[in-house]
Amino acid sequence: MTLTAPSEIAQRHLSLFDNKHILLAGELEDDFAQQLLSHAARVSVFTTHHGYATRMANTDIHVHAGAEYTDDSAVDLVLFYWPKSKAEADFLLAMLTHRLGANVDWVVVGENRSGVKSIEKRFAPYGQVIKQDSARRCSLYHGQCTSPATSFSLADWFHDYPLEVGSLSLTVRALPGVFSHKSLDDGTALLLKHLPNMHGDVIDVGCGAGVIGSVILATNPSCTVTCVDVSYLAVASTQATLAANGLNGSVFASDMLSAVSGQQFDAIISNPPFHEGLETHYHATESLLKNAPRYLRRHGQLAIVANSFLRYPPIIEKGFGQCDTLAKTRRFTVYHAQKAR
Repeated sequence: MTLTAPSEIAQRHLSLFDNKHILLAGELEDDFAQQLLSHAARVSVFTTHHGYATRMANTDIHVHAGAEYTDDSAVDLVLFYWPKSKAEADFLLAMLTHRLGANVDWVVVGENRSGVKSIEKRFAPYGQVIKQDSARRCSLYHGQCTSPATSFSLADWFHDYPLEVGSLSLTVRALPGVFSHKSLDDGTALLLKHLPNMHGDVIDVGCGAGVIGSVILATNPSCTVTCVDVSYLAVASTQATLAANGLNGSVFASDMLSAVSGQQFDAIISNPPFHEGLETHYHATESLLKNAPRYLRRHGQLAIVANSFLRYPPIIEKGFGQCDTLAKTRRFTVYHAQKAR
């Protein structure tokens, strides 16, 4: 796999990793971890991304996946890839410095436009990192943790906000890095306003903080709802949102529908992502739309909201034979299709 620009700048400093017990964390996207195997004493990764964890599972890399890092193996050096949000960066820095302790070297890499230049200030409570290199619009910082976070509790990092849908009042709980972390996004609000009638088994794909699934459970108590997301932070957030509202649903990590097997549904609902990292990607949603019919029972329905400029209707029409528009604004469109047989 082609290396990302942050990995390429790290590759210029391979001597930093010689004979180290390395942990890679943050916005991991490529296979640089495997290249480090020939330099380091041990290489492990911590990822909150189910897809990346699956890709690394059959390698010699020690993979730790989830919303929290709990491994107690010795680590000499952290290679930290700056994530797409500063809130997520703060969350990961607090967690990892607390878990790994003092006298651990830190190498931080990231694209300048991602906000990596704020690392010196954000790392200051834990130690000092200094800029060592820049190339391809990326920067590399190196330093050491001398004052790790004295405590860390996942519960302290949830942001709660109220959700009002008609006469319904719910509480949303979201961890940093989860879509709509601070408030309900306009696309989901439009979908909820024009949500078709639900019955039977429903799956919310790309569930985020569990907003859509929670609304369906609260307004259609006869429905059974499954929520999936590629992010373990989203899985933990959805579980917390359901619990906060006294709702019961199945929640697990899946890259779109890849981890869903042997089950069909009466409805697939989604506000699917099209941003991954700092680049725009459509393949995950296109795969969802192409495969949706085989996960639906007879007369099963698909309802999604997407940015209006995205060319999803032809893909939906190819699989379902039709694609209806339930609502449209300047920014978003709600699409609906039903399986004939």
